[in-house]
Amino acid sequence: MSERTSPSASDSAHVAAAREFFTDLQDRICAALEEADGTARFVEDAWRRGEAATNAQGLSGGGRTRVLRDGAVFEQAGVNFSEVSGARLPGSATAHRPDLADAPWTAMGVSLVIHPRNPYVPTTHMNVRFFQAHAATSERNWWFGGGFDLTPFYPFDEDVRHWHEVARESVAPFGDDLYPRFKQWCDEYFFLKHRNETRGVGGLFFDDLNAGGFERCFGITRNVGNAFIDAYLPIVERRKATPSGERERDFQLYRRGRYVEFNLVYDRGTLFGLQSGGRTESILMSLPPLVRWEYAYAPEAGSAEAKLADYLKPRDWLVER
Repeated sequence: MSERTSPSASDSAHVAAAREFFTDLQDRICAALEEADGTARFVEDAWRRGEAATNAQGLSGGGRTRVLRDGAVFEQAGVNFSEVSGARLPGSATAHRPDLADAPWTAMGVSLVIHPRNPYVPTTHMNVRFFQAHAATSERNWWFGGGFDLTPFYPFDEDVRHWHEVARESVAPFGDDLYPRFKQWCDEYFFLKHRNETRGVGGLFFDDLNAGGFERCFGITRNVGNAFIDAYLPIVERRKATPSGERERDFQLYRRGRYVEFNLVYDRGTLFGLQSGGRTESILMSLPPLVRWEYAYAPEAGSAEAKLADYLKPRDWLVER
């Protein structure tokens, strides 16, 4: 069992550096999305933990939840920054680290989910995060995680290749092995076992990143966070004016249901937030504003909707076809 301790000087420096980057990243992404939408603006809900919650669960902290609704391009976009500390790590964070089970902790990061209006523009998710456990007896008391993935309804090969090219370049300075590792991790993590399909066309995913020291791991995380806009907005610009009708809208809402299924059944971030007593509105901000399910739906053979199934399996997207 880990010794409880106050944050050390190095712990505090790590937390401060991560906080500075994450808050700036949130500002830059929100500004870029507002410019791309052209009409709607983010509304910020700045929140702090009340005394009752703090006393009951040993939690403190707060965040900035920002949501853009009913835009010309984005039906709903949420970009969150949160920083929360607690007296004892929840089970979702200590399953593989029993030495930290009783450790005080600080968790922070930026998470976003974008649900576009046009069915030809993909839904997307990005998250970068930092954990610091204040445990004197552990040699591995901090780690980074993050990544981004793309969920198209009507996929285009050039969009998918662009997405993965930016992903590869974002981590290339830290080793040629990172992109294939993080891509495979993404394919395996964002997989709906009960549907036997990936959530989309993947991207990058990493967690428990600690090897090589703080500066290297922080550098990888910064590059991934900074690359998101370059990966996503060119796709938005190409597809936002594509003509669509009721058929495409119905399919978009149906496929959004798979997004909800993953987030509520498998997503570790959702589970951690709920297990740690996090702010429910911010945690569930990732869910789409409109969604539908249909019993035993099967797309018409040879249709554009049926084509999506060919993309919902791991593939080397950077090989020319």
